[in-house]
Amino acid sequence: QVQLVESGGGLVQAGGSLRLSCAASGRTFSSYAVGWFRQAGGKEREFVAVISFSGLGTSYADSVKGRFTISRDNGKNTVYLQMNSLKPEDTAVYYCAAGPLYQRSPRPENFASWGQGTQVTVSS
Repeated sequence: QVQLVESGGGLVQAGGSLRLSCAASGRTFSSYAVGWFRQAGGKEREFVAVISFSGLGTSYADSVKGRFTISRDNGKNTVYLQMNSLKPEDTAVYYCAAGPLYQRSPRPENFASWGQGTQVTVSS
């Protein structure tokens, strides 16, 4: 099981940008698909973006498509989520998760390894 730690969250004004990082331990990180999920207060955890083990396959939720970009650097054991044109409705705790298979629309139960999350708050 890979261990994950998110960072890069914070407070930003609407229209601004943040880049989240997901750092992984272990020597087999490149074998995992990695997804980003978010959870706002009182809501279910929802899919944001996912990237395949090669980095060539990516998929996004409709709500973030065109604004967010997921990428990975397997040499650094790190996955990134670049978030542009942020909106107040993007406010949530963001989690990264690793799983053995790449799916375009994954569910949380498809991932066994999770980070602790990083808070993103977007002010109006």
